[in-house]
Amino acid sequence: MLAKHYPNYLANQPVRAKQELDVLDKFTGKRATRVSLADAAAVRKAIVAAHKARAAMAAFPPDARRDVLEHCVRRFGERFEELAQALCIEAGKPIKDARGEVTRLIDTFRIAAGEATRSPGEVLELQISPRARGYRGMVKRVPIGVCSFITPFNFPLNLVAHKVAPAIAAGCPFVLKPAEKTPIGALIIAEILAETDLPKGAFSVVVCSTDDAAALVEDERIALLSFTGGLVGWDLKARAGRKKVTLELGGNASCIVDADPGASLDHVVERLIFGAYYQSGQSCISVQRIYAHADIYEKLRRKLKTAVARLRMGDPRLETTFIGPMVNDEAAQRVENWIAAARKGGAKVLAGGPRERNMLPAALLEKVPHDSDLYRKEAFGPVATIEPFDDFDDALDRVNDSDFGLQAGVFTGNLAHAMRAWDRLEVGGVIVGDVPSFRVDNMPYGGVKHSGLGREGVRYAIEDMTEQRLLVIRS
Repeated sequence: MLAKHYPNYLANQPVRAKQELDVLDKFTGKRATRVSLADAAAVRKAIVAAHKARAAMAAFPPDARRDVLEHCVRRFGERFEELAQALCIEAGKPIKDARGEVTRLIDTFRIAAGEATRSPGEVLELQISPRARGYRGMVKRVPIGVCSFITPFNFPLNLVAHKVAPAIAAGCPFVLKPAEKTPIGALIIAEILAETDLPKGAFSVVVCSTDDAAALVEDERIALLSFTGGLVGWDLKARAGRKKVTLELGGNASCIVDADPGASLDHVVERLIFGAYYQSGQSCISVQRIYAHADIYEKLRRKLKTAVARLRMGDPRLETTFIGPMVNDEAAQRVENWIAAARKGGAKVLAGGPRERNMLPAALLEKVPHDSDLYRKEAFGPVATIEPFDDFDDALDRVNDSDFGLQAGVFTGNLAHAMRAWDRLEVGGVIVGDVPSFRVDNMPYGGVKHSGLGREGVRYAIEDMTEQRLLVIRS
């Protein structure tokens, strides 16, 4: 059961705003709760507070940062089911998937707790010529300063965690703007952070409109902007000025199934079903394009078609539900329109069905035109395409024929093919033996091309949130 109202958090303290925002139950479409809606003035106050907290956060001892993160791990565990139910309601995520995301939230904070006392550094040998004799060099990493974070609706807990936890471990104050459609999880995280001894101003979580969040992009007191969302991120980067910017902007993920996939086709189908339709395909690394070798294409196609048709759609609160609602009616209608346009262009629908509000049955298509939106853009819905290939290098070329490059999957029992995929695929990560949707929270995660720049994964995010500082001593 959700609380009746959730406040914002400004400089570590709960604050109620004059305006409120309704948060909808994504399955029923009815109001689930209300949250305070901050204005531009509140966002500026949060930035000022974070800027004043820079020195205190930098001086906050590593063991104290670790203790804060471990407190969060403990409290997330104690409030596990509350977090999962909130996620199920505000995001429409099937309850089993919601519990999985809470587990990843805990994992991410636990990883960050370990990194908090692990300060990377280097001793440099400077005596490379007679003029440098007697000099010694050392490099350490120091907090970059104020960070602003903007997160999307689809992983309201774990994508927040991948920004907040590394910032605390690095010693950076931050201001977070969670998605307006799914802010509850972030506000519960803030509530738990408020129980700790973080310095005043170390964190603010403000739910606000895109217009009122402009200062999070443009204010020069912010040292780093980390944005996860759509291609609008490139516009934000252009407005960000001199600050460092990291972006994760989505994908158009492909999966190759080789003639020898290195596993049974039943296992491949099971993983493709997960990768393509998990949380209604609303994931940046959802499987969208499947390339299957001609030798196994018909068999794989038949098995996939049967498996997709069996997926159960319905109330995300039910343990048996696999396909829940999409975030709103407009998102579901867009995907439905893309499917209809592809079908008009010659595609064949192997599985699928009519939309009901924001509920869209899982769909599988073949013979999809390569110039269609369904093929070229990020669908971000429960739909996948499948087509055959004869030559492995041709399949690699088709994967690369995309404006995006986040992750790609390759099922192959051929080591040479696996290594060639790693060498040639223009993506941030190549997953061999599984779908591109695989992610563990300590691995480097991010993309190339339109998919963004920079990497998440706690240690890699900490690198972006810190700067090198050199010390030279003449002895």
